[in-house]
Amino acid sequence: MSTLAAARYGKDNVRVYKVHRDEKTGEQSVCEMTVCVLLEGDIETSYTKADNSVVVATDSIKNTIYITAKQQPVNPPELFGSILGTHFIQKYSHIHAAHVHIVTHRWVRMQVDGKPHPHSFVKDSPETRDVQVDVVEGKGISINSSIQGLTVLKSTGSQFWGFVRDEYTTLKETWDRILSTDVAANWQWRQFTGLAEVRTHADKFNPAWEAARAITLKTFAEDNSASVQATMYLMGEKILAAAPLVDTVEYALPNNHYFEVDLSWHKGTKNTGKDAEVYAPQSNPNGLIKCTVGRSGGKPKL
Repeated sequence: MSTLAAARYGKDNVRVYKVHRDEKTGEQSVCEMTVCVLLEGDIETSYTKADNSVVVATDSIKNTIYITAKQQPVNPPELFGSILGTHFIQKYSHIHAAHVHIVTHRWVRMQVDGKPHPHSFVKDSPETRDVQVDVVEGKGISINSSIQGLTVLKSTGSQFWGFVRDEYTTLKETWDRILSTDVAANWQWRQFTGLAEVRTHADKFNPAWEAARAITLKTFAEDNSASVQATMYLMGEKILAAAPLVDTVEYALPNNHYFEVDLSWHKGTKNTGKDAEVYAPQSNPNGLIKCTVGRSGGKPKL
């Protein structure tokens, strides 16, 4: 005997591009997103009894995303996701939860002759701004915002010493090393009661993202890092201080290694320690360090 333990379905990889035209100034702004919407509710019979009468077609979900993007603001994405998710649980009485994931792709206004161009943009990196919005009937709206794919490197200002040494240890201690990582940072907002409350705080989402990004870059650059662990915790503390409605901040930072190349075999060439200039970038294996920083009284999710 079997039973359906859990089910959700929807439309993934919906590509959306929206342009806003300022008729007064002639300036335009653009937003490109990849959207996924998954629905939950009284849909068991579509799985267990081949009953499609409870299925909102995924093509209809796609069309709803486009229509909502036309009728509603897409920026900030936290608000757009909340509008989308709320629509589905209000429109269809048998749908009780909507899970919306939005990836906003990075387009930066082009500088031409030292001035911002009114309608030209450049994609300067694969970095994205991601949002997960979960709208659950009777429970409110949960929002998680994140930075993904932000690659950073500094050529000095990083140390790693004093770690456990035993029969398995070959790594040498260092007081000066290259530090590089691909930033994956996310922050969990406190639970919102519904769309009305999200709208009330809509002006806080963009400043929080800007602060999180700026804090990440500034702390990475300026902290004389004792370890990735110490630096990422400092980042989390600062983001919590800057965004009072955020409950937790989570980082996942791979340690992208750059190893010295010993060239002493070639005519005694010095290229290690203080003489190191040429390095070999490593693709794997790499260290991976994670942490969740919460406000006092809360337990970290590890």
